[in-house]
Amino acid sequence: MLMPKRVKYRKSHRGRLKGKAKGGTTVDFGQYGLQALESHWITSRQIEASRVALTRFIKKGGKLWIRIFPDKPVSKKPAETRMGKGKGAPEFWVAVVKPGRMLFELEGLPPADALEAMTLASHKLPIRTKFVVREEN
Repeated sequence: MLMPKRVKYRKSHRGRLKGKAKGGTTVDFGQYGLQALESHWITSRQIEASRVALTRFIKKGGKLWIRIFPDKPVSKKPAETRMGKGKGAPEFWVAVVKPGRMLFELEGLPPADALEAMTLASHKLPIRTKFVVREEN
């Protein structure tokens, strides 16, 4: 699963999920993309599940880019623990995704196959997504 090798701080604030994505909103590497339509934290497990679904479908036919990385630690206190005594230990990692963010990109497949592959990947994610085709300049 994806996670940073090392971080400056073990624990982070939750932050807010307002607004649209600032960068990473266009198809830059492949021909097809999967774009987020909602804000959400996407865990490293969900990214991995989507990646497995995509790679199993495309087999050796195409190339895949993962455009998000889970670099935010989410901490939790143990079950049945009283309040106080500080913040809990980091449990898992999430990628903060805002509307417009490109999640995955594909190349080297026919459009129908790419759409089906991205649909399979989107079923593993907790947000609504949109299939995007790169505009030729």
